[in-house]
Amino acid sequence: MKKIIIIGAGLGGLAAAIRLAKSGFDVTVLEKNETVGGKVNFVETGGYKFDTGASLLTMRHVFEDLFSFAEKRLEDYLDLTSLDPICRYFWTDGITLDASPDLQKTENEIEKFAPQDVENFHKYLSDSKQKYQIAEKTFLARSLNDLPKLLRPKYLKDLLAISSLKTLDAHNKNYFRSPKLQQLFNRFATYNGSSPYRTPATFALVPFVEFGLGAWYVRGGIYEIPKALAKLAREFNVKIRTNCAVEKIVIENRKAVGVRLENGEIQHADFVIANSDAIKTYRNLIDKSFFNKKLDAREPSCSGFVLLLGTNKKFPSLAHHNIFFSDNYKAEFDALFVDLRPAQNPTIYVCAASKTDETQSPENCENLFVLINAPYMSDKTDWSSEAKPYRDLIIKKLEKFGLEDLEKSIEFEQIITPADFEN
Repeated sequence: MKKIIIIGAGLGGLAAAIRLAKSGFDVTVLEKNETVGGKVNFVETGGYKFDTGASLLTMRHVFEDLFSFAEKRLEDYLDLTSLDPICRYFWTDGITLDASPDLQKTENEIEKFAPQDVENFHKYLSDSKQKYQIAEKTFLARSLNDLPKLLRPKYLKDLLAISSLKTLDAHNKNYFRSPKLQQLFNRFATYNGSSPYRTPATFALVPFVEFGLGAWYVRGGIYEIPKALAKLAREFNVKIRTNCAVEKIVIENRKAVGVRLENGEIQHADFVIANSDAIKTYRNLIDKSFFNKKLDAREPSCSGFVLLLGTNKKFPSLAHHNIFFSDNYKAEFDALFVDLRPAQNPTIYVCAASKTDETQSPENCENLFVLINAPYMSDKTDWSSEAKPYRDLIIKKLEKFGLEDLEKSIEFEQIITPADFEN
């Protein structure tokens, strides 16, 4: 039986382990942390529970395909709740929009402040769907090793259909007259930490993922996903070792033959899969990687500034997912990507999972996960001295948006800065 070592027990590592073990391989997953999940993690204290990574499940069919491959039923492992609204959007002039998978509901919301764009919304989603379907066939279901094949004539047409010399912002302005809708659809660039003023219009496919395919909450919190995947993996005799950090991938004759752990132990394998952070894998786990110069030339995506707030009151204006927009989106992204500084008038995302799942907070309380885009780590920002003032700015802005007495209601709080994420 061929032996495979997988570095990292994130969702990708666990999913790969399940498929490979089901296919007859001897699989071991090595995870440096105490728990599985990778970037999907949680904090729990005093009756409050916070997902500290992803907060929304989309593309449900990907999970269904995995469980189907394993000859299992997704619903036997995870309890998924469809969200409606998917997200509530707030602007400083008091206008709000509830984005719904029921497109008629969303149209009614748009009609309230931008009736001229209702038909444009339909056209936009139609284009988004087309881009998604092409991307799914051409990119999403294809190994990155196959990308050179995309230059062949039969793929080139698809590639040109979803690629664009326009930015996402220019694309959105071409469809919508309302600055609010332009801003709303610009935000989808942030799903991979990018600026809509630099990101190609290819990313206009993302709205279809939410509006067309729907969005779900996992009962008990998003961390239930890695728990379920680890459970399924173990059912196929996958060995998961936590607190087990890999120091190097052992390479002989240009082939990975195993790994060396930080304690010096050597683990041999026929194949090694790295689900660890890509840049750290190339820089730290592979000796003299020829990727290093290319990696150094690439600009990182933005980071995040997070507040975990347990409040002793509920805020009726909030939905499960909420976006509070800034007045000047362009200035916000210039601060992040040009000045490499935290935006002083930022857009704020708030997840209140207790709106859907009362087990996430004590009775009559709220668990608020607050996220603000932040610049990637550089010497331009000293988070050790700037975190508290920035936290105060965020709280005051949310209070201005109608979260009355938020400051007074906080009984649990934790700040997570880009420096914390880097560490």
